Amino acid sequence: MAKRVERNKKKVSLRALFLIAGLFVLIVLLGMQLYINTRDVSALTEPLPQATVIYDRHGEVASKLTASKIEGVASEDIPDVMKLAVVAVEDRRFYEHDGFDFVGTLRAFSSNVKAGGVVQGGSTITQQLAKNVFLTHEKTFKRKFDEFFLAKKVEKAYSKDQIISLYLNQIYFGEGAWGIKNAASVYFAKDPADLTLAEAATIAGLIKAPSALSPINNPERSIERRNLVLHLMYDQKFITLDELEAAKVEELKLETRNVDPYEGKYPSYMDYILEEANKMYGISESELLAGGYKIYTSLEPKAQEAMEKVYADPANFPTAPNGEVAQSSGILMDPKTGGILALIGGREYKFRDFNRASRLAKQPGSTVKPLLVYTPALEKGYDMYDMLNDSPIDIDGYKPLNHTLDYRGEVSMYDAVLNSYNVPAVSLLHEMGVKTGVEAAKKLYLPITENDHNLAALALGGFDKGIAPKHLAEAYTIFPNKGELVESHAIMKIETGEGDAVANFEGEKEQVVSKEAAEKMTYILQNVIEEGSGKNAIIEGREVAGKTGSTQTRDDNHKATSNQWFAGFTPQVVGAFWIGFDKPTEELYLPIISGAGSPSAKIFQQVVSEALKDEPVESFNLPAFGKPKPPSKKEEESERSSDNDNQGEGRKEEKKKDKKEKEKDKKDRGKKKDKDDD
Repeated sequence: MAKRVERNKKKVSLRALFLIAGLFVLIVLLGMQLYINTRDVSALTEPLPQATVIYDRHGEVASKLTASKIEGVASEDIPDVMKLAVVAVEDRRFYEHDGFDFVGTLRAFSSNVKAGGVVQGGSTITQQLAKNVFLTHEKTFKRKFDEFFLAKKVEKAYSKDQIISLYLNQIYFGEGAWGIKNAASVYFAKDPADLTLAEAATIAGLIKAPSALSPINNPERSIERRNLVLHLMYDQKFITLDELEAAKVEELKLETRNVDPYEGKYPSYMDYILEEANKMYGISESELLAGGYKIYTSLEPKAQEAMEKVYADPANFPTAPNGEVAQSSGILMDPKTGGILALIGGREYKFRDFNRASRLAKQPGSTVKPLLVYTPALEKGYDMYDMLNDSPIDIDGYKPLNHTLDYRGEVSMYDAVLNSYNVPAVSLLHEMGVKTGVEAAKKLYLPITENDHNLAALALGGFDKGIAPKHLAEAYTIFPNKGELVESHAIMKIETGEGDAVANFEGEKEQVVSKEAAEKMTYILQNVIEEGSGKNAIIEGREVAGKTGSTQTRDDNHKATSNQWFAGFTPQVVGAFWIGFDKPTEELYLPIISGAGSPSAKIFQQVVSEALKDEPVESFNLPAFGKPKPPSKKEEESERSSDNDNQGEGRKEEKKKDKKEKEKDKKDRGKKKDKDDD
C-alpha cells in the first residue's frame, strides 16, 4: 500500500514537472511571438531618397552613398531561372523553412567543424535580406538575435516570391551593380526577364564574392562558379540534365550598359566614412544614406585603386596548411596632414562588412618596439649605438626569448632593431621602467588596457586586446613628421545638398617626441628595409623606412605565426598592413617565412609603388649619422666566445621547458604567447 502511494506521488510530481515545463515553453513561445509582432519590416519596400556624394582629395566625385541604391524590378519581371539559381546556391531549403533553417544551420556547423574553420554559412536568404536592410554585418550575439526575429517577421509579412524578389533587388553584384536590374545590365546588357539559364547562374554565382568571381576580371573563375550553380540546380531538380549540359557549354558573352559608375565604388573607404561621421560628428549612418550630403575627403583614387588591385589577387597572400588564404587589411595616410589616402577592410570586401582597417584588434608584435621602447630611450639620452643586454634574463619569472633562440651577450640598439631581437627590447624597457612604455602609448593614442602595463605587452607587442592598422599608421606618422603626431581622418568637411557646412575637420599636430629622436629612429628603420627583415618593402628610387612584426601562435610554435604586420613610410606616405586569420585555429596559422620575405612588407611595396607612380621623389633629409667604430680583432674574438657560450646556454634553457612546466606556469606562458618572429 505504501509503495503504491509512493508511486502515485511520483506520478503527480512528474505530471507537475511536465506541466511547469510546458507552461514555460508556452510563455517563451508567446513572448517570441509578441516580440516578432512588434518588429517593423515595412522599410523593405520604402526606398530612401537622395544619394550622398563623396569627393576625393582633388574635389572630384569618387563615390556615392545611398540606401536607395537600386532600381527596383517587379517580381514578375525576374525570371524563375534567376530566382531558382539563387535559391540553389544560397539557400536550398528556402521554400521549406520559415526564415530560419535549423537543418541548414546544423549542416553548416558540421561542415565547419570538419574543416576546422568557417567554410559554409548557415544564414537563410530571409536572414540575409533582414541583415542587409536593417542591421550591420558585425558578428555579435545581439545582431544574430535581431536577425532571427526580423527574419521571422519578414516571413510573416511577405510571400516567398516577394522575399526572393526583394533580396535580388537589394544585394550587390559587383562592378557598381546594386540589384538584379543593374547586374543584368552591367554584365549582359539585358533586362532581367531576358536572361538565359547560364547567364542567371553566372549572376547568382557572384553573390559570394563579387570582385573575385567577376566575369569581367576573372572569366575562368566565373565560369567554374556558374557551372557549380548549374549542378546545384540540377541536384535540386530545378533543371533537367539536358538543360544543365546545354547551359554548361554556352559561351560567356559579356556586353554592358552604362550604370552610375560611382554607386558602390570603394566600399571599404565608404564604410569608414560612415564610421567616422558618426564617431567624430554625430551624424548617423541612416542620415548619411538618406540625406543627400556632400562629403569632401582625403581619398586618393590612385592609391585606393592600387590597394584594391593588390587585394583582388589571392596569390599576393599566404595560405594556411589547409589551403585557406589568409585575411588582410591595410591603410595609407598622408603623414603631413593625417588624411587617409586609401584603406581596405579585407580581402573580398563588400559594403558594410567588418572593416579590419579600423576595427581590427590584433597583437602588433615587434612593430611597437620603435614606438614604445627605442624612441623613448633615444628621448632619455640613449644613443643608437649604445650596447644593450642580450643574455638570458629572469624578471619575476618572465624569461623572454629571441626568435633565433640564442643570445649574443651584448648588441647595439641599432642591431637590436635591425634584427628585431626581443631580449634587448625587454631589458631596455625594464631598465627605463614599464611606466615609460605606458606613457609613450598614451602619447601616441594606442588603445592599450590596464592588462598591457607589463614588459611582454609593451616591449614585444603582446597586447591584451590589440590594435588596427589605422592605430599603427597614425602612430608611425611621428617619424616622417620629425616627432609630430597627426590625427588620422578621412573626412575634410561635410555639407548639406544646399551647400551649408555641417562639419569641418580641425585636427592639430602635436609634438610628442623630439625631432632628433624621430630622425635617429627613421635612420635605423631605413636600414631595417635595406639590410634587415623589411627588404620586401624596397621601392626602387625611393627612400623607405619601416618595421616588420609578427606574433606566435598560442602553442608557442616557433615555426608558425598568427599575425604578420608591416608598418612603413616614405616622406609622402605612411602605411600599415596586417595579415592573418579572423579566428586562428590549430589549422589556421601562417608559416614563418625565413629571411626578409615578409608578406605584409611586400603588400606595402606593391601598393605604395603604384600609389606614388609619377609622383615626385622626396627625401627624409636626415643628418649624417656616423656608423659605430668597428671592434678590434681581440674584441671580435671575445664577442664570438661570448656568443657561443650564450647560444649553448640558451639551447639548454629551452630543453628544460617541457610541457608540464609550461602548463604549471600559466602566467609565464601568457606573457610569452606572442613573441616576435621577425
